[in-house]
Amino acid sequence: MSQRNVYLSMIPLEQAREITLREFGSVTSKKEEIPSSQAVGRVLAEAVMAAASSPPHHVAAMDGYAIRAKETFHASESHPVFLKEMENAFPVNTGQVLPGDSDAVVMIEKVTQEEKGLRLEAPVFPWQHVRKIGEDIVATEMLFPATHEITPYCIGALLSGGVRSVPVFMQPGVLILPTGSELVSAERDPALLRPGEVIESNSHVLGRLAESCGGRWTAAPPIRDEVDLLASQLEEAALREDVDIILTVGGSSAGSHDFTRTALEKTGNVLFHGITMMPGKPVVLGKVCSKPVFGIPGYPVSAILAFEELVRPLIRSMLGRPVIHRKKCTVFLSRAIPSRLGLEEFVRIRLAEIAGRTIAAPLPRGAGCITSITEADAILRIPANSEGLATGAETTAELLRPIEEIHNTLLVVGSHDNALDLLANHLKPMGIRLSSAHVGSMGGLLAIRSQSCHMAGSHLLDPSDGSYNKNAIARILPETPVYRLHLAVRIQGFIVRKGNPMNIRRTADLLRPGLRFINRQPGSGTRILMDYELQKNTIFPGDIEGYDNEETTHMAVAAAVLSGSADAGLGIAAAARALDLDFVPLTPETYELIFPAELMQTPQIQAVIRILSTKTFRESLKALGGYTIENTGKLTGPERTPPEKT
Repeated sequence: MSQRNVYLSMIPLEQAREITLREFGSVTSKKEEIPSSQAVGRVLAEAVMAAASSPPHHVAAMDGYAIRAKETFHASESHPVFLKEMENAFPVNTGQVLPGDSDAVVMIEKVTQEEKGLRLEAPVFPWQHVRKIGEDIVATEMLFPATHEITPYCIGALLSGGVRSVPVFMQPGVLILPTGSELVSAERDPALLRPGEVIESNSHVLGRLAESCGGRWTAAPPIRDEVDLLASQLEEAALREDVDIILTVGGSSAGSHDFTRTALEKTGNVLFHGITMMPGKPVVLGKVCSKPVFGIPGYPVSAILAFEELVRPLIRSMLGRPVIHRKKCTVFLSRAIPSRLGLEEFVRIRLAEIAGRTIAAPLPRGAGCITSITEADAILRIPANSEGLATGAETTAELLRPIEEIHNTLLVVGSHDNALDLLANHLKPMGIRLSSAHVGSMGGLLAIRSQSCHMAGSHLLDPSDGSYNKNAIARILPETPVYRLHLAVRIQGFIVRKGNPMNIRRTADLLRPGLRFINRQPGSGTRILMDYELQKNTIFPGDIEGYDNEETTHMAVAAAVLSGSADAGLGIAAAARALDLDFVPLTPETYELIFPAELMQTPQIQAVIRILSTKTFRESLKALGGYTIENTGKLTGPERTPPEKT
């Protein structure tokens, strides 16, 4: 029986960060001198003093004439002063050094050329329109203190002050050691991957993160799952002069094939293993030859959060820089978020401004979902002593994007359709970002009712009359006036493997022995259609193998069929076409975007209406396959009349 690792006593994140900084957070003693012009992003190891004044001479701040101010003090309209060009008035341009003992500049438009000379009708005060020596920088003054981070603006001050090179801390060297026998280079063609092989991407993400906070990085080729091999690599890395921090990636959890902790115990010592944070719980910190070794979890989101919460503060501490905290904003939850007691959970969320409130829509919480970070607008931290947050709860989120970008977000909640990606692509050049949450058509209408989205994608069939959406709107939104914006009529049918090896032609074929079905989630229009088809054909859902296996998007259904984990799933033709699968048409259906009438004049809604009316969008939609676009862009409503005020 293989020996399984177990976590040491898990500690809170704050304690883990305190241990990390106490053990390794001293400011680095490594310094180097680099050209000032190449110092952006670097941190000064010493205070920098100006070598020259700026400007180095008295210079004109305007085009005109350099003069001695005292010769003009008695000038007036009735008693003008006449100056002689090249005697006591010298032509100068902006930036030109003042000649002789001149101490002022009179603008060219303030003098008149006459026979007697240059006529001046108002006095000029000393140093008028003159940049004096050292007005900006005085030689020997301190330009920037030690540990100052150089910005592009700073380059101008350094060069103007005669500083051609600056002493900076050497960037902490981060060596990344990916572990796992299943890993292959990111350069490998995904189409050529063998079963069980995984593209190694974490080192590229972590390396760029290290770069973004002042470090430099290198990555080793993936290391096989062998304890002794990893231990020798750690020893070798810890002895390198150019390495200050070591990150192993993968191999830090409690599995029988995870070797980071064991390798650390062979080569140094473990300071902690396990943090009460999720994702990121399995983080390990060890010390080998006085250098920190982080065992970073292999799941992408866990890896990113572990870096942000522990490695980033360490790199900044080594450079003498404070931890930068994310900006925060108040948000209201679109739906409840349950959480486990004892673990601080980092929930990735989408944000949008709706009816004067910032609405937060949770993203998938799996640690392996890298898109839950790339699509996130903010992080919501649920304390370890909380069991979660209720729908509508007011809380605080840490922003990952500028608030201006969030203000320009269109949040579409409800049924998934590939056309939403197309719409997002058309909105982006207009400065509007489309963010979508796939919770099914019913969930979309409920989100409108709770003012948790701008639009809902819906295709809810009413079997009693064959209509779409109208009756559901009347039932769910009886007091909310809404518009229905027709996107397309699309074809629903069975997505099957290439060549349709199971010979699926109709709904009853799903009962064939050995056929595995992949379903959509309850509340989705596709699930409602599926149940209607089963009822119409007198088929009991439990008789279909896989009926309870669910996905939340048409593309996820298609991917399940492509992977071989399912033989068929109900979805749209565009999803089958996108993954080069076969498709068995079942029925056309109407897909609409529903939105509250009160949002009609918002920039986001108006932009969608304009785009759907364009020939370019319609042709692009038709090219996806499986769509009828004759009524695309048609607006109906408002469907409801608000109750009279009393």
